[in-house]
Amino acid sequence: MNRLASLYARVRRYPLGTRLFSRAVTWRAPYFASISPHIRELRSGLCEVAIRDRRAVHNHLGTVNAIALCAMCELAAGTMVEASLPTSLRWIPRGMSVRYLKKAEGALLARAEAPPFEATLHGDVIVPVRVTNRAGEAVMEADITMYVSPRRTA
Repeated sequence: MNRLASLYARVRRYPLGTRLFSRAVTWRAPYFASISPHIRELRSGLCEVAIRDRRAVHNHLGTVNAIALCAMCELAAGTMVEASLPTSLRWIPRGMSVRYLKKAEGALLARAEAPPFEATLHGDVIVPVRVTNRAGEAVMEADITMYVSPRRTA
């Protein structure tokens, strides 16, 4: 099990453990703190990120801003990839294609899923992410291209 996934598995046993883990992730990548994410599930091949319905993420229409949705997707995909890759590999996002399906209102959940990554993987990997509302309706879908390469050794 990857270090990040192992850490998440340990902290989730404690009250507020997943909330503290989510805060630690936003401390490491500060921009994501703007959406106040809660990483509800994390294991190899899966990450779920939730956000509450707050005025801070709304647009002029009173719905969740498109950039907040994109941030959710990138956080879910990046955290899932980090928790899934062998330690010999590294990643960086290379691009994102999004489809807005309906107004994003209320609390939302972004789910990134991918099959297991092989240690020999190199190049572009597309990670699909789906954002749903409380009713389980898809409000956005994203395909995030991650560039995976061998980690440099010192």
